[in-house]
Amino acid sequence: MRQLELKMRQKFIGIAAMIGLGFVPVITSAQNLADALVGAYNTSGLLEQNRALLRAADEDVAIAVAALRPIISWTAEITRSFSDTRSIGRGYSTPGNLGLTANWLLYDGGESRLRAVAARETVLATRETLRSIEQTILFRAVSAYMGVVSALETVDLRENNVRVLSEELRAAQDRFEVGEVTRTDVAQAESRLAEARSNLAQAQGSLTNAQEEYLAAVGSRAGSLVSPPPLPEAPGTIEMAKSVALRSHPDIIAVQRQVTVSELSVQITAATRKPTISMTGAFRWEDDFDTTSFSNTASVGLSLSQPIYSGGGLFASVRRAMANRDAQRSNLLETQENTAQAAAVAFVRLDTARASLVAIEQRIQAAQVAFDGVREEATLGARTTLDVLDAEQELLDAQAARISAETEQQIAAYQLLQAQGLLTAERLGLNVTIYDPDAYYNLVKDAPAEISKRGQDLDRVLRAIGAE
Repeated sequence: MRQLELKMRQKFIGIAAMIGLGFVPVITSAQNLADALVGAYNTSGLLEQNRALLRAADEDVAIAVAALRPIISWTAEITRSFSDTRSIGRGYSTPGNLGLTANWLLYDGGESRLRAVAARETVLATRETLRSIEQTILFRAVSAYMGVVSALETVDLRENNVRVLSEELRAAQDRFEVGEVTRTDVAQAESRLAEARSNLAQAQGSLTNAQEEYLAAVGSRAGSLVSPPPLPEAPGTIEMAKSVALRSHPDIIAVQRQVTVSELSVQITAATRKPTISMTGAFRWEDDFDTTSFSNTASVGLSLSQPIYSGGGLFASVRRAMANRDAQRSNLLETQENTAQAAAVAFVRLDTARASLVAIEQRIQAAQVAFDGVREEATLGARTTLDVLDAEQELLDAQAARISAETEQQIAAYQLLQAQGLLTAERLGLNVTIYDPDAYYNLVKDAPAEISKRGQDLDRVLRAIGAE
């Protein structure tokens, strides 16, 4: 009996050692969270799509500016004609003409100028939309990274649990052979081991799913991931978080720009009812190459026009623009409320995660003490195999809860950054080439001609991004 007791004590010591070390995964240094964020920023197709949409909005500014400039066009025509009459007989002629026309809008009630201003405001709104999408991309990368880290730790914990329960099953079988426990104790250990193997299979499946999400979010397979860095700095109160969000969140700024565009649209629509003044110029050269007949003509003129009656359509257009403006104003209020609420929710989530992690650490300590006590009592015959299994399961559940709580705390911290509008590559200091929205805009904002130096610079830019 003494030898059996010594043997059982050694087994339980080995089990305790595995449990104590099982929830701390050994991860070699390779990819860190910053690497994942860099990968997401550099490979996101959604970011590229919205950068292209921003360039399209930039071109709308150029189109609006071009409407304020003269439009010059040319035409050329040559005709070969044949004739056969009784009085003259057969004849032919080859008349040709060349014409140049110019049309310059001098005044349209400010409509074209307002369209250019509205286009610039749309560009600024689109930039904020791009920044919001950047936040979404980076937050998805954070969630994917933490998902893999959590899944790896869970698999490690479940594998360790299988090893522990295998040892416990062998210990129960040894005690059964000498008559210290019944067949029921052995069956209980077998049942727990089967459950542990099932949980391990589920954890491995979750790890595979997490790795696939990482690939989709980051653009590369997850290697060995290091533990996440310290949590980013967070505001001290809910009100501070909401204040930052209301000032900085791109969704709010984008809608503010859209409100301005809608107000300009009212003015633009009203301007269509005002007079329009245009200057036109034309030159025409005509020659019949088979005769000495030719002529040159030139003309310059001003035209003035204004709609008098359009069946009520113009007034309806103004009213519609005013309704759209009112809708955008209401949308701004709604966006501000939703953004403030999202910041508050994220703050509470982080605060709750922190408190939960503290409580779970205390739970682990208590569960470890309880397991050690039950284990010692079991070696003396004062506890059953089921008591040991229950204590071990409680400790395992606490360790699994800590993995979830640590993941929750990290994700909540970055969700709070996103809710405040601060989750951008620039603010995080990522080692990437930050996309500069001004670079393309400055090339096109004045609607450069194709043959100008700026137009040639623009061609090189388009070739560089593969847009030609």
